Amino acid sequence: MSFNHAIIEKNAIILAVCTLITVAIGGLVQIVPLFTIEQTIERVDGVRPYSPLELAGRNIYVREGCYVCHSQQIRPFRDEIERYGHYSLAAESMYDHPFQWGSKRNGPDLARVGGKYSDAWHKAHMIDPRAVVPESIMPAYAFMADRPLDYSDIDAHLRTLKLIGVPYTDEMIANARADVEAQKNPDADTSGLLKRYPRAVVSSFDGEPGKVTELDAVIAYLQMLGTLVDFRNVKPEQLRQ
Repeated sequence: MSFNHAIIEKNAIILAVCTLITVAIGGLVQIVPLFTIEQTIERVDGVRPYSPLELAGRNIYVREGCYVCHSQQIRPFRDEIERYGHYSLAAESMYDHPFQWGSKRNGPDLARVGGKYSDAWHKAHMIDPRAVVPESIMPAYAFMADRPLDYSDIDAHLRTLKLIGVPYTDEMIANARADVEAQKNPDADTSGLLKRYPRAVVSSFDGEPGKVTELDAVIAYLQMLGTLVDFRNVKPEQLRQ
């Protein structure tokens, strides 16, 4: 065995061929399952694409590196389920580009944070984390409350995501900018918004009507996390399909 190993190491051509074969096998193992992605991700009722305001909030969340300290992956362990809720399903992240999984937690997992706290709590937490969580090491994001949200190209963003498989319709794309403003305004006619994005949270979010800020978008995103799936209707046999 050692003799054969020496032959491979001393012959550059043989070593290159063996390396190529190894890399090819590894690549196939990673790539082939992607061709059966429709069969490997379970279908769960309630999962939908992000509303335009939620999507804008998610973009800011990624921009600010929130994923570095907060995972969105509840593993199927008793301690995690008791603390955070039902373990994460692959389908919940099927429209994420990129997904926010992981296990690095300087802060708590956020997969089920939607509806856990009020909008006012989130606003206070983002502006001064230690005002509501004294032991927090999270930096403050007060600037978001004063920074208007730039959603001038949100329809183009939806159109791009549609090209890679996110099921945004032409109607969703055409109404993207209006849906941003409607979700921020509880007094607006939100029937169209809620038809396109069931269970979307409609609120003034930061409590400042008349303008849409980056803080509005981030809170809208956080308030929907983990709220789309009714786990009372999710049966184990569904997850094995």
